Amino acid sequence: MDRDAQEEALNSLYFKHKGIYFDARNTSPEVIDDIEHMEIRDDDVFLVTYPKSGTIWTQQILSLIFNEGHRNGTEQVETIERVPWIEYNVMNMDFKSRPSPRLFSSHLPYYLMPRGLKYRMGKILYVCRNPKDVMVSYYHFIRMIPYLKYTIDWETLFEVFLSGRVTGGSWFDHVRGWYTHKEDFNILIVTYEEMKKDLRSAVKKICKFMGVNLDEKAIDTVVERATFKNMKHDPLANYESIPSDLLDKTKGHFLRKGTVGDWKSIMTVAQSEKVDEIYKEKMGDLPINFLSDLNEENAS
Repeated sequence: MDRDAQEEALNSLYFKHKGIYFDARNTSPEVIDDIEHMEIRDDDVFLVTYPKSGTIWTQQILSLIFNEGHRNGTEQVETIERVPWIEYNVMNMDFKSRPSPRLFSSHLPYYLMPRGLKYRMGKILYVCRNPKDVMVSYYHFIRMIPYLKYTIDWETLFEVFLSGRVTGGSWFDHVRGWYTHKEDFNILIVTYEEMKKDLRSAVKKICKFMGVNLDEKAIDTVVERATFKNMKHDPLANYESIPSDLLDKTKGHFLRKGTVGDWKSIMTVAQSEKVDEIYKEKMGDLPINFLSDLNEENAS
C-alpha cells in the first residue's frame, strides 16, 4: 500500500491541538482545554506516561498500592475505573465526586496538565520507556484498530513516529518536557526498564514517594499481582473489556509481551542507528538513561 495513503489513514485517527495529536474518537479540543482548570486536591495522584510506556502495568501497581480491596480480592473493579484517564474520560465519570485519594492517568505533556499541579499540589508518577520498544509496541497496537482504513507497515510507522505524528506527539518532546520541568511539580520519574529489572524495589520507591506504608506481605501481593503473567489473565486489569469496534482483539492484545528489547525483532540496524542519532541530538544533555536490553550495563 502506498505510504501516502497509509499516512492519510493514520491522520484520520487524530486531531492536533496545542502541538499534540489526540485520539479523535475519544476526546475533543474542548475537553483538553478544560483540564487546565481541573480542581486539584493535595492527595491527588496522577500517573503520566507517553503512550505504550507501561501505563496499564503502572495503573495496576498504583491501584494495588492504594486499594486494600484490590490487594485482597474483595473488590471487583476494573483498573480503568480505579485510575481513569483525564483526557479520555470515555466512561463519563464525575471526577469531583470521587473519594480521596483520587488516582488518574494521562498521556498529556507537562504544559497541558491541570494548573494546580504546577503549584506542587498532588503527586505525579511519570513512567518513561526506551523509545525503540515504545515504537514497536505502538506499531503492534495501531494494527489492532479496526476502523483504520489501511494496514500500516513498519517502515511507515517508523517514520511517522519519529516525526511525532502519533497520539501523544513526539516521544522526545514528551519525555524531555517532563524531565526538564520536574522542579515545577511534585513528581517521581521512573523508567519502565528499572521496573522490569527489580519490580519490588520500584514498588517500594513508589510507596515511599506516595507516603503509603505497606508491610512486607502487602508489598509481596502488589508485586505478585502486577506481574505480566498475572495481569495478562486478569480481566479487571488487561483492558480486554474494550469494545471490539475500538480494538480488534483477534489481531492482538492490549498487553502483548511486556519485555525490554523487543525492538530487535523488527528494527533494522540502520533504523536503530537513526533513533540513536536523534536521541543524542534531542536528549543527549539529559542525565536520564534508558536500557535497550536488560543485559546491557549502559544506556542505548
